[in-house]
Amino acid sequence: MNNTPVMKIGIVAVSRDCFPESLSVTRRQNLVKAYEAKYGNGDIYECPVCIVESEIHMMQALEDIKDAGCNALCVYLGNFGPEIAETMLAKNFNGPKMFIAAAEETSANGGLVQGRGDAYCGMLNASYNLKLRGVKAYIPEYPVGTAEECADMIHEFIPVAKAVYALSNLKIISFGPRPNNFLACNAPIAGLYNLGVEIEENSELDLFENFNKHAGDERIPDVVMDMEKELGTGNKKPEILSRLAQYELTLTDWVESHKGSRKYVAVAGKCWPAFQTQFGCVPCYVNSRLTSRGIPVSCEVDIYGALSEFIGEVVSDDIVTLLDINNTVPADIYNEDIAGRYAYTQKDTFMGFHCGNTASSKLSFCEMRNQMIMARSLPEEVTNGTLEGDIVPGDITFFRLQNSSDNKLSAYIAQGEVLPVRTRSFGAIGIFAIPEMGRFYRHVLIEGNFPHHGAVAFGHFGKTLFDVFKYIGVEDVSFNQPKGMLYKSENPFA
Repeated sequence: MNNTPVMKIGIVAVSRDCFPESLSVTRRQNLVKAYEAKYGNGDIYECPVCIVESEIHMMQALEDIKDAGCNALCVYLGNFGPEIAETMLAKNFNGPKMFIAAAEETSANGGLVQGRGDAYCGMLNASYNLKLRGVKAYIPEYPVGTAEECADMIHEFIPVAKAVYALSNLKIISFGPRPNNFLACNAPIAGLYNLGVEIEENSELDLFENFNKHAGDERIPDVVMDMEKELGTGNKKPEILSRLAQYELTLTDWVESHKGSRKYVAVAGKCWPAFQTQFGCVPCYVNSRLTSRGIPVSCEVDIYGALSEFIGEVVSDDIVTLLDINNTVPADIYNEDIAGRYAYTQKDTFMGFHCGNTASSKLSFCEMRNQMIMARSLPEEVTNGTLEGDIVPGDITFFRLQNSSDNKLSAYIAQGEVLPVRTRSFGAIGIFAIPEMGRFYRHVLIEGNFPHHGAVAFGHFGKTLFDVFKYIGVEDVSFNQPKGMLYKSENPFA
């Protein structure tokens, strides 16, 4: 299924009636030409209506971009702009929106007399009026620029707009309740509703009933063949594939039949303690396969983990994973493989791990195995179904959006990398390095009461994630602060 949106941004120019309308129109045309020259024309639509201090123009522009199929809006101040009409447009447009403004271009040809637009000033009034109306909008770090610079701003807005739009059309399907003694992944529902996310909570008994109905499904052999092709020589548990295929079909059919009015879906699944004995396997490999197809599946009924994965998928346009911030790197491994080769202290490193839910394409090598931790207390034959291997080295962003018991959203973002160092361990696992991780661990993860699960995007996406969190109203967004920049709770004398 297509589980992420494609954005089409309507560009609407605005003009104050005491400024030349032609100035805004010409600058809009130049902006569109600059964008198409650099990025093509598939992402944007040029609205022919220029709003000149008129609610009628505003309504005409709104209808025009709706008819053109736009799901995001760019209000472009070609000159000072009409603060009422332009912010009314933003308020009435049902989708993510941004505001940018034109820089002055030349002092020739009447540039700073008849051709001066004063959009630098107009942006201040626009932002003030947005606040008065309670309208959220994306405003770049420096929102005033030439046609080429504004084109770059619009392009940077696309992944932000995708995430914001996707959240308002997302349903999270969960199967619970959470395992006992696992309060870390609590999920206050009001925070999801405040984001526009729908939630469907089911019991694992509902899932088990549906799983049994898929016994003997004629599609199982084809799914098994696909699994065998993916695993190759790593197919160490062939006897479990048909059961995993049955479970995969159970989940995919559930997603299709339960997404309802929503366009996009993420899943928060149950995986222990009764799952193994009743389903006869663990779901890790199936979770990895769905995630690789664009349907993020979190472990242990981690609803905000699934939400974070989905945001990461949309922002990165790539597969993501969910990992435990799990264990320290032993001194001998650090001294042998990291010290002197990479500019990280031992406290900058840690191992990110989960039982086997990471997609095969994000593992350097992989094998189907049993879940070793579960097998310590259960028969081994019911713990098969993990996909294990070392995570591919390269840049990563470790992040999470979380809600507290008093319904306050918070988030963290930390950029780093997975080192090309053998883990010598089990599960889907990698040696992660994040600058100043030790301090971040103490003063963000512990101090901020974040759970041990974190979403991983493969690449550096901190800038976009920060803008997404800011847009959706997350006031507390933490990051791994560099040395010399103290956290609020950090002892300056330590």
